Amino acid sequence: MSDLILFWHRRDLRTSDNTGLGVAREKTKKVVGVFCLDPNILGQDDIAPARITYMIGCLKSLESLYLQAGSQLLILHDNPVRAIPNLAEALEAKAVFWNWDVEPYAQIRDRDVTLALKTRGIETLEKNWDQLLHSPDTILSGAGTPYTVYTPFWKKWHSQPKVEPIEILANCENLTAREEEIAEKSGVIKLPTARDLGFIWSGELILEPGEVAAWERLTDFLDCAIDEYEEKRNYPAIDGTSLLSPALKFGVIGIRTIWQKTQELLAISNSQEFSNGIITWQKELAWREFYQHAMYHFPELAEGVYRDVFKNFPWSDNQEHFQAWYEGKTGYPIVDAAMRQLNETGWMHNRCRMIVASFLTKDLIINPQWGEKYFMQKLIDGDLSANNGGWQWSASSGMDPKPLRIFNPSSQAQKFDSDGEYIRHWVGELASVDTEYLIGGNITPLERQSVGYPPPIVDHKKQQALFKQLYQQQKVGFG
Repeated sequence: MSDLILFWHRRDLRTSDNTGLGVAREKTKKVVGVFCLDPNILGQDDIAPARITYMIGCLKSLESLYLQAGSQLLILHDNPVRAIPNLAEALEAKAVFWNWDVEPYAQIRDRDVTLALKTRGIETLEKNWDQLLHSPDTILSGAGTPYTVYTPFWKKWHSQPKVEPIEILANCENLTAREEEIAEKSGVIKLPTARDLGFIWSGELILEPGEVAAWERLTDFLDCAIDEYEEKRNYPAIDGTSLLSPALKFGVIGIRTIWQKTQELLAISNSQEFSNGIITWQKELAWREFYQHAMYHFPELAEGVYRDVFKNFPWSDNQEHFQAWYEGKTGYPIVDAAMRQLNETGWMHNRCRMIVASFLTKDLIINPQWGEKYFMQKLIDGDLSANNGGWQWSASSGMDPKPLRIFNPSSQAQKFDSDGEYIRHWVGELASVDTEYLIGGNITPLERQSVGYPPPIVDHKKQQALFKQLYQQQKVGFG
């Protein structure tokens, strides 16, 4: 058996601040990366072309980073439960390391890969967390149970010391010519394009793929936008967010790196506004981790709702309403603008994600799982835990102490797009409509007809009342 350790990348497509990769390099200079294109994931019906395009770009970047470190990245396209052990055995690797994941499929897959490797006498790294600042088993209530409400989670999570970033991979040894030949015979391929895999995305990506681009975006955000983040993050027409969500989804930048940078800024902050901006963004990072901890502790969330009152809720199955929603033709300008942004760019501002999710579930009274799946089919940053948590929050079916939060589309537009800039950008036919009518939802039928914009498909007040009525009826069955 050689000194080779294979490091299996999944949602950690970087060579710096990578926990498991750092452990591997401590044990040997001969660390070689491997990524497995998993048909079990790529074959699902909720995979976004933009997301795969971004991922492939990140893998190209990762290949270059391995070369700089003196090593290489191997690509497989097969079921990892079979492909990873076969490659490791063929190369006589002494170990395969990877960072663990919270998602149900990943948990099962990783246990199966671990068993297959151990059966062949190949070492693995037990439960090494990298995508989290704190493992799910360490942030618990006083009773030793997982938190189901964000605020106490944040207090406990924030109070715990954070570990430092891991050094970048360097001074490695790659495979010999003979080993490369063995790897090829064991299924290693050249990195395909997204199109090769059947995913076609012709639009621009909101974030350039790769670790270097993620670092640059982080630097720009912390230099130019973090001081006003607390206020500007809510306005979709403003470039006031980090746009790092795709990088966080694929682990193109380390969470310890991000946290360290925010702490460094806090230490030199000279204004309350600046400090508030940093802390508010830290809270958003904590929300992501809250949802990941929830998915780990309650894997059933991936298939259904958390609150019992919604487990048999009488959702509508109106396909015409659903189509109008996802095409951005509901007759509610802020909703339609947001959905068109999603369809065209593969991304949507977070404030708008809440607006359209509330509209689907509280106005159209359609099952949130329909919207959750559609988001995953489009989002460049589509992440099971974050997407599921966000939808359950909006639908009032999740871990939320305020179960009937209902967004009024007109009020949201008036508050967060007061001059109609966002709406006009994405709903071009409304560009000439007076702002007062545009954001207030009071566009006349004649004006709608003249510009080719549809009438509202439902009445917000009536649907709000209907949802509340259905909810109260459901509560009766639960005492």
